[in-house]
Amino acid sequence: MGIRRVATVFGGTGFVGRHLVGRLARDGYVVRVASRRPDRAAQMRPMGDVGQIVPIYASVLEERSSVAAIEGSDLVVNLVGILAPGRHASFTAVHVEGAGRVARLCASAGVGALVHMSAIGAAAGSVSAYGRSKGLGEAEVIRHMAEAVIVRPSIIFGAEDHFTNMFGRMARYLPVLPVYGAATRFQPVYVGDVAEAIRRIARDSHTAGDIFELGGPRVWRMEDMVRWIADAAGHPRPVLPVPMWLARIQALFLEHLPGRVLTRDQLSMLCSDNVVGEGMRGFDLLGITPVSLEMMAAQYLARFRSG
Repeated sequence: MGIRRVATVFGGTGFVGRHLVGRLARDGYVVRVASRRPDRAAQMRPMGDVGQIVPIYASVLEERSSVAAIEGSDLVVNLVGILAPGRHASFTAVHVEGAGRVARLCASAGVGALVHMSAIGAAAGSVSAYGRSKGLGEAEVIRHMAEAVIVRPSIIFGAEDHFTNMFGRMARYLPVLPVYGAATRFQPVYVGDVAEAIRRIARDSHTAGDIFELGGPRVWRMEDMVRWIADAAGHPRPVLPVPMWLARIQALFLEHLPGRVLTRDQLSMLCSDNVVGEGMRGFDLLGITPVSLEMMAAQYLARFRSG
């Protein structure tokens, strides 16, 4: 029996990671699920053969644990990201320094392929701190490992997401649904399609150094998307666009509550469309036909229906 290839997935216990790890295992990799909470990866072991899924402790914020996770890997995927800074992790620490650390260690360890998860809208000149940190992180990755592949998805949906499920839950209990950034355009993309794209990128050496932007088959306005989610959840509700001036006042208070339901930086992100850029590489180059929000989300949003 030949030597098995090793893939390390930072953030492997997260939303996208849980869909990616099984795919890599089926491709024959021994998959190191690198996370600050390796206990959460225990339930992922059945995705592969005995000993094929290996939960390990590693943080992109730490040099030593990252070195250990990357050593001997043929493929590294960095899925780590945060939507709001916390007491122990800032945007700069995670998206810029952490991303650069993984790329630098991959280059020095001779890792064959690195896939870095970013986001549509990542740019050093972004209006949001999130977008700026993602853009600076991409620059750090490229600086240390030019052959790394960067993946930028639009908003990701799936049975375990925090977006469609949040509005489905709200529709069940609220008579009216408040919407921020009602006119902003999104191109929601299914989590399974994003995981499959990363899998195919990892298998194709011709993608080295490329940037992929991943969006679903339909562009939605936020207002229309929320209205559809409420309908699919079985609770049609009127949608109330919240004026940005009022939203910023609300965020001033909400961003200090546990869970950071809404922050001013998130509102800044909602001021810009989140769709695949013209001429960008995408699913078509990978031979993937993305599934629609209507096809996939209707199945799991049914859980919010009465009875």
